[in-house]
Amino acid sequence: MNFLCICTYYKGVEFLKACKAEGNTVYLLTNKKLESKAWPWESIDETFYLENIDNTFDTYSNIIKGLAHLMRAKKIDRIVALDDFDVEKAALAREHFRIPGMGQTTARYFRDKLAMRVQALSAGINVPPFSPLFHDVDITEYLNTTAAPWVIKPRSEASAAGIKKVHSFQEAWDTIHSLGEERHNYLIEQFKPGDVYHIDALTVGGKVIFSRCSQYLNTPFEVAHGGGIFRSVTVEHESKDEKALKKLNEQVMKAFGMKFSASHTEAIKCHEDGKFYFLETASRVGGANLAEMVEYSSGINLWREWAKIETAIATGGTYELPPVDDYYSGIIISLSSHQWPDYAPFNDPEIVWKMNEEYHVGLIVRSKKRERVMELMEKYAIMIRDLGYHASAPAPDKPVH
Repeated sequence: MNFLCICTYYKGVEFLKACKAEGNTVYLLTNKKLESKAWPWESIDETFYLENIDNTFDTYSNIIKGLAHLMRAKKIDRIVALDDFDVEKAALAREHFRIPGMGQTTARYFRDKLAMRVQALSAGINVPPFSPLFHDVDITEYLNTTAAPWVIKPRSEASAAGIKKVHSFQEAWDTIHSLGEERHNYLIEQFKPGDVYHIDALTVGGKVIFSRCSQYLNTPFEVAHGGGIFRSVTVEHESKDEKALKKLNEQVMKAFGMKFSASHTEAIKCHEDGKFYFLETASRVGGANLAEMVEYSSGINLWREWAKIETAIATGGTYELPPVDDYYSGIIISLSSHQWPDYAPFNDPEIVWKMNEEYHVGLIVRSKKRERVMELMEKYAIMIRDLGYHASAPAPDKPVH
């Protein structure tokens, strides 16, 4: 089969390798600025570049025109978006060329945070009280009937990009007014203090066949806005929390019409009432090296298995999930003041991965005991600060790719 993989951020290397290993022809459409990145060129048959990667009419038009020209000589059987920002691009191309897979309506549920909340609420899934920023009277009523604080967030950004926390009626309206003509691209939601979790999963034939639940020790919002150290740890196997999270993820996938893909879903366990609330989801593998963390706890490489699933569906074949391990893993990542941090002080035998990226320090540990993983996460957070490795950068006022 001929696969067009759209990825305007440098990621998905394992997907590209596995897709080629399955016997497919692999085309890559990416950002011109990523031309010099270490893509697995031996697994890519041909590469195409976008000068402008934003989700604008001009970008969409260029993609359609380029694909129309390409498809005169080369058939495209499947289109896969490897990054959040490319979901709309892939959905539009599928719709236009009538290629099987997620169309634009379903893609909205995995990109548009307002669409996610409306659909989840209609399916009876717990979500924090929210409001679109369309109608002034509705917004005023929302602010008068829910308790502060609130978060104002962009509808189509990833992670904590562009989110602002407000604490009063006036501050909320000041922030909304500051968005100007762009306010329709945002929503407001009640901030619920609690522990944030993520569920990384694989779905085949509309059924979730694998999921691994983990808890952020420092949420993406805290890291982006408070300069914290990013950490996440596997949830206790067979625990009440794990069962509740898996059930929530299955409800979300069903309500959103997921048929086959990798997914990354986030939920919060509210301190006030102990209930889980859906936050957001994405039809791709989680970022921030969470895929590696999941693999070290489960033995499942989400990128690789996703490629196998896509191939099996495209060829009418069958997919079989490999055996799943029951380890615990934890990841810690921080911006670093050192260009290449010295990892010599980090020498515990549980370390299975070390980050190799400029001005970053990061580790993954694995153990049969969750308590040991938690112990190491605390130890390394202290070491990163005490050794002077930690650095932070202010969160941008506006979302950036």
